[in-house]
Amino acid sequence: MSQSLAFANAWNLATTLMVCVVIFRTGMGGYGVMPATEYDGDPADVIYEFDPFQ
Repeated sequence: MSQSLAFANAWNLATTLMVCVVIFRTGMGGYGVMPATEYDGDPADVIYEFDPFQ
């Protein structure tokens, strides 16, 4: 997924589900989005974290 699509999806998930969501770089050169509590990858790959409570 492209970076702009990842940011749009992450913001939508964070505000809809009201959970912290991270955007991370995948090993294949793309970007991924998932709830922060489920991310168990390398912290250095995290690009941004959306916190809907801020």
